[in-house]
Amino acid sequence: MIEMPELPEVETIVRGLRDVLCGKTIAGVEIREEMIIGYPEDPEEFREGLLERKITAMGRRGKYLILELNSNLQLIIHLRMTGKLLLKMREEEIESHTHVILRFKEGVDLRFNNVRKFGRMYLIDRDSPEKAGGFAGLGPEPLSSEFSPEVFRKILKRSGRAIKALLLDQKKIAGLGNIYADEALYRASIHPARPADELSREEMDKLYQSIDQVLKAGIKFSGTSFSDYVNALGEAGSFQERLMVYGRDGEKCPRCSCQINKDRIASRSTHYCPECQELP
Repeated sequence: MIEMPELPEVETIVRGLRDVLCGKTIAGVEIREEMIIGYPEDPEEFREGLLERKITAMGRRGKYLILELNSNLQLIIHLRMTGKLLLKMREEEIESHTHVILRFKEGVDLRFNNVRKFGRMYLIDRDSPEKAGGFAGLGPEPLSSEFSPEVFRKILKRSGRAIKALLLDQKKIAGLGNIYADEALYRASIHPARPADELSREEMDKLYQSIDQVLKAGIKFSGTSFSDYVNALGEAGSFQERLMVYGRDGEKCPRCSCQINKDRIASRSTHYCPECQELP
């Protein structure tokens, strides 16, 4: 089972990197696969732009990692499918599918490993977020003060799409993906095919709380690991042990013992309980 790292996984990676890399200077850049470089188009310009830059801070926006650099620059990293950012000592063997390596003066490497080569790295000015893929068009952060119950209700009331499709739309809400959308909908007892604008205010508020709870739980347990996701030290998360519906098709619902279903909704595999999340 392969999934793109979502908000809890990316947040876990950022927290693992922050204390190690902040304040360090990039002494070398090795590009082993040029297609990973999303901006600038010239990989050599990307390499030269990073050399001797100091990492001043690290953060996250949706599923994107942000390395703040001096000289008003940002290195934006989108892991996408199978992407890993790994801290390694210089002498450690370079694994296959390692496409970009940032080398630091202290003998530490940050290695971007990506089997499917869907991940991207963007070196941009802070004033030009539109140059980093879909970074500039992201919706509100679900764990931030800008994502209030009122804001969430407005987002839902403006769309007749299936609620699962809306939750996956990064322009509406940043960071939610397949795993945590399924888990939040289950906890809120809402069928994933329900039109968003047909939910009651009570259901919207319950879903809002469920999104908050499931994302915080995902971070607490260092993310969900099925096949590829690991943190910056190569360690797996453990939230998969606490999933209630995702990846459990054919098993009994934890609440009612009905069999969990797996259907295709919003072009994604979707897991739900037909009894607890019944269509009205």
